[in-house]
Amino acid sequence: MRNEYFKLKRKSIKLLKSEKMTINNRPKAFTLIEVLVGGTIMIFIIMITLTLYSRSNRIAVDQNMFAQIQQDVRSAMFLISRDIRMAGVGMPIEFAGYFIMGVDNELQGQGTSAEVRPDRIILIGNMEEPLYLKIKQYQGASVTVSLEDYSFEQWGYPDYYFEDKLILILPNPASGCRAAEFRVITHVTHSQGGKNEKINMSPGLAKGINPPQNLAGTCPSSNDYDGGLVIFCDAQEYWLDVTGNYPGLTPGKDGYIGNGEKNILYLYTYNEKEKKMMHHPIAQNVENLQFEYNGDMNGDGELDGWRPWDIKWGPNEAARIQQVRIFITGCTPRPYL
Repeated sequence: MRNEYFKLKRKSIKLLKSEKMTINNRPKAFTLIEVLVGGTIMIFIIMITLTLYSRSNRIAVDQNMFAQIQQDVRSAMFLISRDIRMAGVGMPIEFAGYFIMGVDNELQGQGTSAEVRPDRIILIGNMEEPLYLKIKQYQGASVTVSLEDYSFEQWGYPDYYFEDKLILILPNPASGCRAAEFRVITHVTHSQGGKNEKINMSPGLAKGINPPQNLAGTCPSSNDYDGGLVIFCDAQEYWLDVTGNYPGLTPGKDGYIGNGEKNILYLYTYNEKEKKMMHHPIAQNVENLQFEYNGDMNGDGELDGWRPWDIKWGPNEAARIQQVRIFITGCTPRPYL
């Protein structure tokens, strides 16, 4: 009996082990409910991830556009403020009324509903390179200016450096004439030792230059220029194109971009390579440009306060301007998200 008991017990143990092995060897799988729950959770995680990525990407795009606006506005402000501070450099104080001129486009007196268009500002001066040559004799509108001896030697520029440079021929301030000539140098001549020094120019005045207060012109007497000055001159005009199709300008000509490319700030100035006035784009994403001026216009010894350029102002009022305030606003190339 005892032997049979042990045989039955061993048989039961074998059966149990066989059942366990069968259970462990069965193929594993998920139920349909488990698959649905797991899929739903995965989709939810993916949607959250994509939402976070999309939002962070929009923020990055916005920040890049914002940084670009800051750079464009900062560059425009630097260039304009620098040239305003340099206006009139190298010119006699008697010509102070011709250093600067504004163009106001606020449509004053037409109510708050009137469109505020960008202003312009026109500047002249010896802003980039110094040169002061004393005139010995000049006949006015001729092609040669005779200079005082040793004039070129005082500056040390080589002869070829003067070629194609824009110059301003100023009459003697004591003459009372306030007409100056813009010319382009073809070459200079002089004898050894600084004698017989002359500037030779192309026939005719430099075209396309619109200086402040209509300074360009020729004095009635050739004696007005004796004792005057010849200087390198920068004639500049800052203006903003808000449409990309400015009337009177041809896209692709004289530096103007056009073709709907709007909100571009241009500097209209002389280009030595092209030998003419050209529009140079210096900043984009500029939405508006405005100027205000402060000075003692009534001569009472006190500043009158900020005001836009008055079309009635002439050289006398322009000479009294002591401060210029600049307003530049930027805009993103695409809507800010």
